[in-house]
Amino acid sequence: MDARGADLEKELDATLRARRELGEEYEPALVESFLEKVDRRIDGAVDRRLRRHLAEQQMVAARDARSPQATDSWGERFGFGIVSLVLAIPLSAIGGSLGHLPGLLVAWVGIVGVNAVQAARTTPGLFRRHRSPGADGWDD
Repeated sequence: MDARGADLEKELDATLRARRELGEEYEPALVESFLEKVDRRIDGAVDRRLRRHLAEQQMVAARDARSPQATDSWGERFGFGIVSLVLAIPLSAIGGSLGHLPGLLVAWVGIVGVNAVQAARTTPGLFRRHRSPGADGWDD
């Protein structure tokens, strides 16, 4: 039995002792008083459970808001691809003119890297390896 149950048991004992001392004419008032205490106790327990449940829901919602989600927006992916290709032209010219072939390679590695990061952001799990059972060639 927890502390709240013990407190409630003490309240019941006190109510029963008061009834014996005061007599039957005070019984309805004593019972009503005890039931009000029980109601307050139940309301408090329900409020605590409700607050805990709401807090858990808020935590789940906050975690979901922070986790990467697939946007699956064709327009966003298409627009990003077009913008990166348009910007690739001057970057290629600058990298090629200043650094020749190594400069051109650095520019394109940067362009590919930015597009890879964007693809990973919009499609979670894109670069994870998916292994099917028995894909390694060994049968158990």
